[in-house]
Amino acid sequence: MKILLLEDDVILQEIIEEFLVETGYTVESFFDGEKALDAIGNGHYDMLLLDVNVPSIDGFEILAYLRDIGNTTPAIYITSLSGIDDLKKGFDLGADDYLKKPFDLEELNARIEHIVKVHCLQEEIEFDGMKFIPKAHQIIFGDKVIDMRQKEAQVLEYFVRNAGKIISCDEIIENVWEDDHIPTHATIRTYIKNLRKMFSKDYFDNIKGEGYRFNIL
Repeated sequence: MKILLLEDDVILQEIIEEFLVETGYTVESFFDGEKALDAIGNGHYDMLLLDVNVPSIDGFEILAYLRDIGNTTPAIYITSLSGIDDLKKGFDLGADDYLKKPFDLEELNARIEHIVKVHCLQEEIEFDGMKFIPKAHQIIFGDKVIDMRQKEAQVLEYFVRNAGKIISCDEIIENVWEDDHIPTHATIRTYIKNLRKMFSKDYFDNIKGEGYRFNIL
């Protein structure tokens, strides 16, 4: 599991990162909020550990922006802010947990493991010799890992769970997108085109005038 850590205390960042890596996680650490936000926009993380008082963009602003654009990556605040108003603000913005400094590293791990279970981040769907982990946005085939963006993973998950069925663009939109972010049919075709490029064989049959059928046999 890949974790983004935003913490501007050099020593604390090193301590947390070393612990998480030893526990078995992949960690990318940042001191600056703007750089962390850029990394989130350009990559994929399974969980965010966010300090609040960091340079450029604070942790509250980061999560507010991410939730506003539909990014649902689980997030834990790790902060010295201990007031009830800050705690409430963190949860109101969409945080999954709020851990006040100082904290025990084992407690941090326990909270991460709890969120993993709640969000089913480890769920795997197997097809054609591959493992698809929807919440991690990854396909694993032998030693190869295919990373994809959140919406690509959600579109693929819908097709995999409905393999063999003809699915229209409207059905995908209805089941994958929120009501206030309706894409065009051209956008759906682009997502399917991108998914096709990720595999060595084409699993998507284009049924003219009806939609697409995902074949895994």
